[in-house]
Amino acid sequence: MAASKPRVLMAGDRALLVELADLESTLGMFDALNAAKLSGVLELVPAARTVLVRFDPLVTAAQPLTERILGLTLGRGTVADGRTVRIGVHYDGDDLAEVAELLGISERGVVERHTASDYRVAFGGFAPGFAYLSGGDPVLDVPRRRSPRTRIPAGAVGLAGTFSGVYPRASPGGWQLIGHTDDAMWDLDRDPPATLQPGDRVSFVDLDAAESSVEPDALIEPVEITAQGLDKLDQSDSPQPAARDLDELDPRTPWLQIVHPGALALLQDGGRPGLAAMGVACSGALDRRSLHTANRLVGNPIDSAVIEFSFGGQVRSVGDLVVAVAGEELELTVSTADDQTVSVTDQRPIALHDGDTLTLTPTLGARGYLAVRGGFDLPEVLGSRSTDTMSRIGPPALTAGAALPIGSTVALAPVEDPQAWPGRLWADPIELPLLLGPRDDWFTAEAVELLFEQTWTVTPRSDRVGVRLVGDRPLERFERGELPSEGLVNGALQVPSDGQPVLFLADHPMTGGYPVIAVLHSSALDLAGQLAPGTTARFTPGGR
Repeated sequence: MAASKPRVLMAGDRALLVELADLESTLGMFDALNAAKLSGVLELVPAARTVLVRFDPLVTAAQPLTERILGLTLGRGTVADGRTVRIGVHYDGDDLAEVAELLGISERGVVERHTASDYRVAFGGFAPGFAYLSGGDPVLDVPRRRSPRTRIPAGAVGLAGTFSGVYPRASPGGWQLIGHTDDAMWDLDRDPPATLQPGDRVSFVDLDAAESSVEPDALIEPVEITAQGLDKLDQSDSPQPAARDLDELDPRTPWLQIVHPGALALLQDGGRPGLAAMGVACSGALDRRSLHTANRLVGNPIDSAVIEFSFGGQVRSVGDLVVAVAGEELELTVSTADDQTVSVTDQRPIALHDGDTLTLTPTLGARGYLAVRGGFDLPEVLGSRSTDTMSRIGPPALTAGAALPIGSTVALAPVEDPQAWPGRLWADPIELPLLLGPRDDWFTAEAVELLFEQTWTVTPRSDRVGVRLVGDRPLERFERGELPSEGLVNGALQVPSDGQPVLFLADHPMTGGYPVIAVLHSSALDLAGQLAPGTTARFTPGGR
């Protein structure tokens, strides 16, 4: 057990990052925190040398929580032995040649070293089903890519530092890709859903080697997984229905039909908090204030599922419904069944009659939230109806013609006064408060100054996972080494090696290996969820 004292760093205004000497110390801290059950602690995310501690600021504060963490007695962190799992791999990764060049060995040498030794599942993270595998050949120590890919296909096998891993779903990522597997790493129909559990031993098998003598039943049964683009979610890629077939609907009850989904229409609610141990992000509506506003306007519980429209959309009422739409600023038009057109100029409940259509178009911000009185009568996945676009948990994207049955209207609250919900001040550039840390010391003093002095532009490569920003001058690192993967929070401003930051949103990975220079103050998360490509932003100091 390492004798060095843990270091506690701020990670925004609602989380601490506990830094330790090595993996064994980290597992010891994780065990101690689990046993202590400290008041106000909501979630723990262990990683290679850190434990992220998310806390409720209404219950505890950073300083007393830090003191209690530093006062814990750490035991010897261990991971219980599990099964032995063999994973068949085709070594055809896009980065195989580059990895070989970095290590000064042949491509065949990379494959042989990767398949020659067993790995062990040290901890989970990044995404559901993603396992950090330690203990491989020490020669296979490679840096992450200078700039992460926006999409890595499901089944990709990669290296980062001394770890190996398999991407369970199509997602962004910065690992060096050396191959792919057809084995499914995550399946909600299994119990547990993740193929690899802490303590499991893992060996990789080269499926293309002529001398391979692996019996087919020694490998995990392959399951076909289609890697779709994150902005083009396909209903065929998920076993959970996004909506009912028309012939399944009760003609005596009202329902809502998608006429046009806009750029992207998703069901979102309050999300899935508390599942970090499974690698599951909270997800949920990007703009929580608008989620709550829309639901209050129709009398629903505030975290009920709504439709999150990106850049507009259109719905049709079948039967009589009461709906409301919230966002930054929207144009709302109702076209009635008898060809009347009505413009709605404020946030208020809207009565839709059978055959009416409602069109919404954001004039400020990127997203609008449509709630229906009674909510949507659709199944939950892991306790939520939200769609997590990175992990593909929850219903897939809503497409034209999708039918959404309405839930019970019994015991709903009275609607709220729309005047109680003033809009936010929308500036140009938009000002976003940042709290420096936990890894601002990885950057030069000039880079930290530049972070606040420079105007940043939102790029079209942004999505629900994160807002990609570009500035005239990249942020330069002081520390050139590789950062072991560590836990991430919503609002983390991560800076890849190219110096252009990414502001993580609700569908962010649970862990990452690029340094986080600062974290957005939680009060600005809703505003960040409304940032559209081309928007300019300036960061303001929000304290430490």
